[in-house]
Amino acid sequence: MASKRALVVDDSKSARIILSRMLEKYDIEVDMAESAEQAIEYLNQNRPDAIFMDQLMPGMDGLQAVKAIKDNPQTAMIPIMMYTSQEGELYVSQARALGAMGVLPKQVRPVDVSKVLYELHLLSDRRDREEPALAPVEVQKSADGAAEVITRSPSGESVTRVESLVRDQGAELRRFIVASMDSFATRIVGDLRSAPPAGKAPAEAPPVLLPPPRSRVPWAALTIGACCCAIGFGVLSLLARSELARARADAAALTAANAELTRSRQELADTVKDLSNALAAGPPAAPAAPAAGSAAPPPSPVRVEVVPYGEMPLDRGRLDALRELLSRLESQGAHGVVKIRSFAGLFCLAGNPTDGYVPAAEGVPLTKCDLIGNPAEESSFAQQRQSLAFANLIAGIRQRTAGAITVTIETSSNTTKAATAYPARSESLTAGEWNKVAATNNRVEFQFEPTAS
Repeated sequence: MASKRALVVDDSKSARIILSRMLEKYDIEVDMAESAEQAIEYLNQNRPDAIFMDQLMPGMDGLQAVKAIKDNPQTAMIPIMMYTSQEGELYVSQARALGAMGVLPKQVRPVDVSKVLYELHLLSDRRDREEPALAPVEVQKSADGAAEVITRSPSGESVTRVESLVRDQGAELRRFIVASMDSFATRIVGDLRSAPPAGKAPAEAPPVLLPPPRSRVPWAALTIGACCCAIGFGVLSLLARSELARARADAAALTAANAELTRSRQELADTVKDLSNALAAGPPAAPAAPAAGSAAPPPSPVRVEVVPYGEMPLDRGRLDALRELLSRLESQGAHGVVKIRSFAGLFCLAGNPTDGYVPAAEGVPLTKCDLIGNPAEESSFAQQRQSLAFANLIAGIRQRTAGAITVTIETSSNTTKAATAYPARSESLTAGEWNKVAATNNRVEFQFEPTAS
């Protein structure tokens, strides 16, 4: 079978390399482009089997590129999967409306890549390559009377019928064995009860009639039946375990997807609520001119929110903290700037660039770490550090207050300004001790600086 070819479009060289290595594990040839314009020029001469498109790129962004590709009749049939850190139900809906099949997150696992490749038909379904475990046969007689065996591939109904017959036969064999053992035990108990006491001969010994010799065929039949029953139970047990494992995996995947969908729905509802409040409030009154000689009050204390490793800095708990701060400032009629600073902790990590990095086990010596840093934070742009709900919240407060309250975000992560000093590196220092400090330094700071009003 001819190998498949995919086009990866991303302005980040590390992101292109990571995804291309994952795809090459599935024998997929990968071509790369560092911009949407270069990708469109590539499509003038080539027809890949699928396209993985980044969203945030200089010049033409990912959604604009998807629209241009789908508007061209020569390239409209090429499936496109967005490969980006953007998330949320609103963004997924926009991507699909323009023609993309879905969104593959950049913090991707190998199992997610496998599922996406099956959806894009870059991999054939594994069930298509499975051969049936049982093949029923039919015996027909030819013209000369000889028996001919004809093998037919079973359908799904036939396999189900055979499995049912195996279960019924196993149950019948078990009942037969239990009944035979009960009968044998009853005969032994009866013989023991009718025998005379030990050491005392009966007055008149009745003639002893020896039973005829018994054939060993029934015992052989019982042995064979027991073996068949054990084999049948073993086969059924393996089938049941396989189905149970598959059901558990599907249930876990559905639970994770449901949790993510619930979170996205809640963020979308909060965003819609903020925008609705802004529209209902209308243009606010112009702020009063500051009195002559009045000075701006001092800035508010810095609020620190810790970011777990691997999470988007401006999302989830940090989104709730910003929403609470902006709501309080708006109710007080404050004027000023909310400054947001993002800092990345330096973690002791285990892994590699292809499969990704995770915090090392607590007992691992610091000298055995594969990497000390934060590759997820280093490879992302400022737009990729905030979710869609976070960006909408910032735009909403600026519109509701007519610019009286604005929000600024530092675009670079300063890893040198540590909230807690890292311990001195030594042979005895462990990854757990180091990562406890890195977790406190992986943070987002909020501070309101008021202006004179």
